Amino acid sequence: MTWSEALLLGAIGFLLLTLCLPVRVGRPAVVSAMFVVVGCAASGALTDPRWQWLPLAGGALIALALGALRLRTPRPDRRRGLRATGFTLTLLACLGTAGLGGLGAWAIPVPVFPEPSGPHPVGAVTVQWEDPDREETWTEDPSDHRVVVARVWYPAAPDTAGEPALYLGRDPAEADAVARGLAAGFGVPEIVLTDAAAAGARAVPDARPAPGPHPVVLFSPGLGGVRTQNTVWAEGLASHGYVVAALDHPYDSAVVVLDDGTEVHGALEATGDPVEDDLLAREWADIRAADLDLALVRLLEEDRGPLAGLADPDRVAVAGHSLGGAAALLAAVGDPRYHAVVDLDGLPRLPEDALLPQPVLALVADAGTGSTEGDTRYALALDAAFAASSEPGFAVTVPGTAHLGFSDSPFLLPPFPSLVGSLGREETARITEAACLVFLDASLNGSGTDVAAALSELGEVTPMP
Repeated sequence: MTWSEALLLGAIGFLLLTLCLPVRVGRPAVVSAMFVVVGCAASGALTDPRWQWLPLAGGALIALALGALRLRTPRPDRRRGLRATGFTLTLLACLGTAGLGGLGAWAIPVPVFPEPSGPHPVGAVTVQWEDPDREETWTEDPSDHRVVVARVWYPAAPDTAGEPALYLGRDPAEADAVARGLAAGFGVPEIVLTDAAAAGARAVPDARPAPGPHPVVLFSPGLGGVRTQNTVWAEGLASHGYVVAALDHPYDSAVVVLDDGTEVHGALEATGDPVEDDLLAREWADIRAADLDLALVRLLEEDRGPLAGLADPDRVAVAGHSLGGAAALLAAVGDPRYHAVVDLDGLPRLPEDALLPQPVLALVADAGTGSTEGDTRYALALDAAFAASSEPGFAVTVPGTAHLGFSDSPFLLPPFPSLVGSLGREETARITEAACLVFLDASLNGSGTDVAAALSELGEVTPMP
């Protein structure tokens, strides 16, 4: 809720309270309250109001009408009961209209992302990479090759300054397109993501990088997710010296805007059959794993712009949220180029003979999957993933968290515990970043930290041999 929305809602409440005062003292109070409402409404109208301001303004108009009626000298007549009924109905309309605006302002916040916690400023660049050796399986054109779009965050030079990047895209047109695609993909009204489309992140586009090379983290988002869904986490890691490359997966992500402006919309469809859908999810995760491999190759090959020579090939981790976590684990199978794996509440989908030559960190939502059967299946799959690893790993169940809380969702969605957890808008992001930093610093940078002890301060730790 913005300050102008809060002021207007408070002014409406103040005016309605004055209507309950005795006539002798109530009339001056009502007049004063009406002026306050008008002032707050005018102020809000001049400060680029959100859609939530419209029902608040409607409630303000109704409240002003009630105030005007209250100022009239009451005259006894036979219609007093009728007038009382009309006044009551109008009052209820005011409460309902203003309440709707207040609820919308509370539930759909203006996204305000925290400052990155590390010592480095953060730069960001968006790149498009093509794999000439892999046909695009979602189209029938044999000349169509697989393309991915990535936003790459990195530690920037100390003197970095400038306007931050938009949250959802390279420019307003792309941000609007992504917001529309996400709304359509997740079945919510477009107006819900209006503020997200206009929101700014913290990283500065194309900033001069801090001298490298730096450790690398590749990231795959959740099913239907986009490259910016974990911006707070990525900017936090980058501020601590990591290069973080998060991918859009065409035909999987809700929408991907290519360099030429082409919009590629998500095409994944579940069948409703659990067995068939499980097979499809494994296929989708395999495609994502190949996308991650492409991103690693291209990132290490970059020889122009801020990414040139920035990535250290000897310190690479792969990570993901939800289906992206499954893809990260698949990408790491038998691949020594990856030195650590982070799974943010993703169901592992490894083949039975999989071998992981890396340590694994899994962050697990305390809320579970929503069913006993799902929780059991998840636990068994997670145990199998750790059994496939040749290195010690850690599963951390974070109290008060839900599945979407491991993304930027708490900053964008209503703060319902079943949806984003009960830790508030910033706490899950802080814990996720802190846990990943402890694990990655030990796995990639040889920090020597007692990882189990550090993680135990953030959640319930299960060391995995």
